[in-house]
Amino acid sequence: MTTVTANKIIGEPVDRIDGTLKVTGAATYPSDVTYPGMAYAVLVGSTIAVGRIRAIDTVDALAAPGVLTVLTHENIPSLPDAPASPFGPPPRFPLRDDRVLHQGQHVAVVVAESPEQARNAARFVRVDYEETVPVLAIDDPAAPIRSNPFGTDAEHGDVIAALASAEVGYEETFRTAPVTNNPLGLFATVACWDDERLVVHESTQWPMQARRTLAGVFSLAETAVRVLVPHLGGAFGAGLRTWPHTILTALAARLLDRPVKLVLTRPQMFTAVGHRPESVQRVRLGATREGRLVAIDHEGTAPVAAEEFTFDRMTTGTPDAYDCPNVAVRDRLVALNIPNPGFMRAPGHAEGSFALESAMDELAFRLGIDPVELRLRNFAGTHPRTGLPWSSNALRECYRLGAERFGWYVRDPVPRSMRDGEWLVGCGMAGVTYQWYVTPCQVRISIGRDGTARVACAGTDIGTGTYTITAQLAAEMLGLDVEQVHVELGDSDLPPAPQSGGSGLATSLAGAVEDGTRRLLDAFLDLVGTDDRSPLRGRTRREVTANAGRLHLVSDPDAGEPYAHMLARHDLDELTVIGEKIPDPQAPGLDMAPSGASAAQFVEVRVHEELGMLRVSRLLSVMDAGTVLNEKTARSQVSGALVMGIGMAMLEETVFDPATGRITNGTFADYLIPTHADIPDVDVVFVGEPDRVNPLGAKGLGEVGLVGLPAAVANAVHHATGKRIRSLPITIEKLF
Repeated sequence: MTTVTANKIIGEPVDRIDGTLKVTGAATYPSDVTYPGMAYAVLVGSTIAVGRIRAIDTVDALAAPGVLTVLTHENIPSLPDAPASPFGPPPRFPLRDDRVLHQGQHVAVVVAESPEQARNAARFVRVDYEETVPVLAIDDPAAPIRSNPFGTDAEHGDVIAALASAEVGYEETFRTAPVTNNPLGLFATVACWDDERLVVHESTQWPMQARRTLAGVFSLAETAVRVLVPHLGGAFGAGLRTWPHTILTALAARLLDRPVKLVLTRPQMFTAVGHRPESVQRVRLGATREGRLVAIDHEGTAPVAAEEFTFDRMTTGTPDAYDCPNVAVRDRLVALNIPNPGFMRAPGHAEGSFALESAMDELAFRLGIDPVELRLRNFAGTHPRTGLPWSSNALRECYRLGAERFGWYVRDPVPRSMRDGEWLVGCGMAGVTYQWYVTPCQVRISIGRDGTARVACAGTDIGTGTYTITAQLAAEMLGLDVEQVHVELGDSDLPPAPQSGGSGLATSLAGAVEDGTRRLLDAFLDLVGTDDRSPLRGRTRREVTANAGRLHLVSDPDAGEPYAHMLARHDLDELTVIGEKIPDPQAPGLDMAPSGASAAQFVEVRVHEELGMLRVSRLLSVMDAGTVLNEKTARSQVSGALVMGIGMAMLEETVFDPATGRITNGTFADYLIPTHADIPDVDVVFVGEPDRVNPLGAKGLGEVGLVGLPAAVANAVHHATGKRIRSLPITIEKLF
């Protein structure tokens, strides 16, 4: 009998299947798209933070060479409101009236035959403003305060009484600076109308929601809109909303009856597609002298734009972070004359973790307990609010393995006790938990006569490796090589998928692929179910397995046949099925609490004693991500998130002029981001078992790698210098 080895592909460090396209320049990004006869649009931004437009003069702009039209609030057609997304109301459409609510707000769109002509003409649009005093500071008494519209404020137990009776109390305030997403690829929109069908090439992380938004605004059936984004040059959350410039590009294309392209400038990326807002947080802890938490009170305040409601909920992760009987969390909004905040990798969680994990470190220091030991004593072995067992949870192992691998216990724990010449050396750590979710997703899977499979889904690959893990999943389950699976993504005409954001696409898509491959194998068995020529006649899926492009009996590998033979004998070009993942809250096995990814982050820093320069010299992240679908892309995801965490901790800050609201560092020449010289060798280790909630056992890990890093850096800085820094970024001025 022939011996057949398992077709093990899931988890292997397979190279990105889109890598060659990207490094050779063959991958098509939205800004690469061209059409015959395409026109080019350029935005004109407001130079004031708040007020009204008295008059807008476009005469000279219209007379400039190549100009086709100039759209303003005075001549733009009336459009319906954009529909809300699951994340809240749409961004305010800026050309609906003469009001200005922030610096850089779109006040006109110039369209010309070439991008150079459009940029030239935009200089001739003259706006006369009636300016009023802006509200720009988060602690300005004039700033309107809004309650949490999402209903995520929560409390269990009696926090006030527990704080009052705690043996040890703690209270401090933490601040984080506003940070801007800044993907390498400038956001772009190319819109083309074909009769009443709108085709848009768009920088989006969510083609289905972009389609829904555009259909609503232009009163079209959703099937009359097609959104394409096969490749995206980064987004980090900025692509989760459909921004006004996209609608304006589609409108210009409709009015001119020709394709139109709009590419944002780098300064416009700071004002037009969201940013991580600043935050002010108050954390109160109560504990026993032995280090057991008895109360956590966490309050966060973040700004929103003047007429916005989308905001980062900083306290979301706090109720489930530790085993504590009394927890209260509250988030509130302060309305300011700033550009719309949006989503940025680990929105809310990154800010909230900085406050909570810094507070835990301070509590450990006050109690004289090792920071790792304090977290182990308060590890939530079951879900803190429901008491249900976790679907999986290896956070305790993350702590223990991380401490051992990092050499945590050989350090001198006394602040300012470790040095290397002129450099003070410090070690810090933080624990991390991140939310779990899975949403409906569909895929179309087929196998053709050539023996290759095709997998199609509207989901996007934003650089996370979605193309590759999709191919791996299908290949292993169908018994093919990765090279025999063609994956098509980023097209709203394909089966619907959720957003690529929030660390949820991988689990949702994996579930749909698993369902689709199962259905496809069933379809082949049905095809030969009564075929006397097939050795698989009358067999069930439990009796067969897939390997080397064929189905064969589990009990006899020689008894089987290739997919191609089955199709050819029945005169079929292919078999196609739809696979789907539909979360079922009543499904068996959900008598447990779904556990998201978790991690322990360990950092070593060096601070120059005289100059205050801060450097990260060692970095370790031990992750519980359940089943790792691709070790290489998973490690890449975590490493990239750690780099962003260093940026948030040490370098990045979007600076608003306190008088005018203008962003003063809205270019790569002025906005500091980490470079290779700022990043040490990164050590990433995966632990844990497959999660029991989903068939493949995977957990999303796109964001969890960032969450604890800022706190770990701040805690290491305290160990190195004895200074407790409670505001980000940690700059030379704060250490000098």
